[in-house]
Amino acid sequence: MKLRTFLPLAAALAAPVSALTVTGSVSGQAPAGTRVGVWSVTAFGQPVEEMISSPLAGGTFSLNIPERAPAARALSALTPQNVNWPGVIDPVAVSGAAQAAELKFYLYQDANGNARRDTSEALREVSVTANRATLFMAWVSADVTVKANKGYVAPLRQGLNAFLVDVGRAVNVEPYRPDLTVHVQLGR
Repeated sequence: MKLRTFLPLAAALAAPVSALTVTGSVSGQAPAGTRVGVWSVTAFGQPVEEMISSPLAGGTFSLNIPERAPAARALSALTPQNVNWPGVIDPVAVSGAAQAAELKFYLYQDANGNARRDTSEALREVSVTANRATLFMAWVSADVTVKANKGYVAPLRQGLNAFLVDVGRAVNVEPYRPDLTVHVQLGR
């Protein structure tokens, strides 16, 4: 193997795994003290654990979503019956056995300024988009591929996964690129 070929390969293999960075903007009226948070949710969509949050500053946010596994109570067996993800239309096929948890975005007003959500602070689920596509994130315990109707194919790797899902006549699933700026549109 030539040294020129080996050095870039060695550098890529030695690169540390880091958190996924999501930066974005929010349009609409958000009260003072609003935070944008990423939460692990159950297979039924119930929020379980705040993975990370960031204050909304000047209508923008930046989140470094950790690679760690969500809380055990957010994890469930990844089966065709409990894949209720954006763009998934029956029939659904899962290539292997894995535990999984979907991650969703929420806004909340940090009324007491303690930089975390308290039970008295209401959560508001929001849709995060980039170029017409919805940002979808999931953590899985093993490599697995999920396929569904209209061309949906999501090759998930062990750990944190992020995709842009564009639903039209066909469903297009692309890996999320951290250089994209995402957007949250609040009510009119």
